[in-house]
Amino acid sequence: MANRSVTIFGGSGFVGRYVVQQLARRDWVIRVAARRPAQAQFLKPLGHVGQITPVAANIRDDASVAACIEGSDAVVNLVGILYSKGRQSFEAVHVDGAKRIATAARNAGASRLIQMSALGANQDSIADYARSKAGGEIAVREAFPGATIVRPSIIFGPEDSFFNRFAGMARIAPALPLIGGGKTRFQPVYVGDVAAAIATMLDKPETAGRTYELGGPETLDFRALMERMLVEIDRRRVLVPVPFWAASLKASFLGLLPVPPLTRDQVRLLRSDNIVGGSQPGFASLGIEPTAMTAILPTYLRRYRRGAQL
Repeated sequence: MANRSVTIFGGSGFVGRYVVQQLARRDWVIRVAARRPAQAQFLKPLGHVGQITPVAANIRDDASVAACIEGSDAVVNLVGILYSKGRQSFEAVHVDGAKRIATAARNAGASRLIQMSALGANQDSIADYARSKAGGEIAVREAFPGATIVRPSIIFGPEDSFFNRFAGMARIAPALPLIGGGKTRFQPVYVGDVAAAIATMLDKPETAGRTYELGGPETLDFRALMERMLVEIDRRRVLVPVPFWAASLKASFLGLLPVPPLTRDQVRLLRSDNIVGGSQPGFASLGIEPTAMTAILPTYLRRYRRGAQL
């Protein structure tokens, strides 16, 4: 088992670094496929000498993807984007890129493929993001029928872009917006649990061809999540309900920024709850008990408290 090899696309990202750590502990030989491999060098100390190797990858190029996968027993695709812009469109990344990776994995003779999708992936969704995630699932399964699909709810952890973003806003703004009244429900899941689930899937052949929905132990609406975050950073802020139409109007302008803090598509996404449906297997079938937010949030949100920098 010590000679098993895996290629992880997006291995230097938020979820990727935890997956690399989990697989290194299980003695996988890991190839981290990244657009900028120099920025993935920080992962190498997570394993022993020569165990983790960052390599350059362009998921829009067949030859580049094939070269990254060649000789790998397993492939994990974690690549995803939150907004569509230029060549980095939802279709190019979530569908075409995923299909290219799945096809290369099949052609290379890889025995396993794990594709990161998202809760809410739906061909009929009003949100481009959710439709593209569903399209990616279909494309991957067509190219690699035994692929395992992973659909997590919103993922939290020290490097997340959810709680960190709003905690940063709360440090300087007197009020925080509640889009749609803050009624959208989420089931936040700890990044370490998602990584452990992926590693476990690679160890269990029976998970091939299945779809897993991963949600944490608590279901809370957006307002409750903001209140929880404010308690952790010990700040009081006004929570202002914003109708969907008003949020969409504002997002029309914010979406023009190079890195938009909010897009119209993200507003559309908030019209649907982000919780597990119960029809697909989850953490329980993998023998994993999901971690509560109360055990993790204080470890990284305390830095947003007054005087924390001192």
